[in-house]
Amino acid sequence: MLKRVCKHGISVAHKHQKWCFIVGRGPTRMHHSTNLKMISRRLEQASYSTLGMHRSLHTTVVEEEILKFRRLSESWWDENGAFQALHSLNDLRIPLIRDGLVRKGQGSGQTLARPQPLTDSVILDVGCGGGILSEPLARLGARVTGIDAALENIEVAQQHASHDPLLHRGLRYMCITAEELLETERGVFDAVVASEVLEHVSDVEGLVATCSQLTKPGGSIFFTTINKTWLSYALAVIGAEDIARVVPHGTHDWTKFIPPDDLQRFLEANDCNMRLVHGMILNPITMRWSWGSPKACNYAIHAIKNDRSQTDFDEIEETQS
Repeated sequence: MLKRVCKHGISVAHKHQKWCFIVGRGPTRMHHSTNLKMISRRLEQASYSTLGMHRSLHTTVVEEEILKFRRLSESWWDENGAFQALHSLNDLRIPLIRDGLVRKGQGSGQTLARPQPLTDSVILDVGCGGGILSEPLARLGARVTGIDAALENIEVAQQHASHDPLLHRGLRYMCITAEELLETERGVFDAVVASEVLEHVSDVEGLVATCSQLTKPGGSIFFTTINKTWLSYALAVIGAEDIARVVPHGTHDWTKFIPPDDLQRFLEANDCNMRLVHGMILNPITMRWSWGSPKACNYAIHAIKNDRSQTDFDEIEETQS
């Protein structure tokens, strides 16, 4: 079930049926904004309850997490708003992805000296939100698919990208889960990216497996997420949410954080080898990120899916404590 709020009221579509609640029209008249808000809340709850029952059998999506980010959908491109830390994180994750793919030689004639070094690379951005990471990757020449389970996020991403005609051919957005996309695009992507996503899903190992299956043999997988330590609880939950308030309260659940060793084990179980692991540290005063120890809090991983035609892999590159 999908819900939209228009200037006249609420329009709800479910499969081939459509209901429209019009303020001040039709057999039921609503004269107060409180009635409209009450109906909106009930439709929202019913919509995601139905969607959750449909998805629960084949997805790692957590409906409560989707609802959380739906409510923030209008803030995606406010660089000083709720997603300021994600905008700043691009300073680390874009060079990480760009350099990793160029070094691996994924794409035609890639070199860092080119203005678009990722030309012909096919990249999937899982949990793309409003497109904060998808857009700059497309500007580097990659053909990017951004997917998200929240329709509102996809609409924001599409609307923002529409202002740049150069993105038209190299960027597409889809309201779909990774598991659903796997049905039609298995083994299609040179690189799959899930940045700040793993700590919001119900089954990390399941999503890692799906990302591996979406990746070509010899392709790259990039994750950024949060380590499960007492320090990460102090920094990412208490510090970032309650004290510095650099992210909205309730953004993180410490029980869902993932140690790098666990993520490495999940990757190896799905025919992938770790190439590097870097820690990332956010300065809450300057809101700038820097590389640091992977045992501290946030970290990034680059893994390569095994290609049976190639047997040599570099040693894991790791930042030092």
